[in-house]
Amino acid sequence: MYKKIGMMGGKDSILPFKGLGIDVFPVTDLDEARQQIETMAEDYGVIFITERVAQQLEETIAQYDGQPTPAIIPIPSSTGSLNIGMDRIHKNVEKAIGMNILDDD
Repeated sequence: MYKKIGMMGGKDSILPFKGLGIDVFPVTDLDEARQQIETMAEDYGVIFITERVAQQLEETIAQYDGQPTPAIIPIPSSTGSLNIGMDRIHKNVEKAIGMNILDDD
């Protein structure tokens, strides 16, 4: 059973989460990030990843979309949000129930 929670992204964005007991993995290049996701997928149930990194690793992250674990969740970085995380939530809600009930329209 997966009980670990990990955080991956730029050092400035993820280090504060270490104080919450989340394992942090700073990455500096895309190959390192891709490899880190594959390694973490074996032991982690939840992987938070900064949106800036997630944006560049869409294909790698998509490999895990149909699997129950790990849940790979994009979050804003310290420089702001790209709305990637919210877009994924909207798509998943629509896929699950057939319509997007989260839109304000």
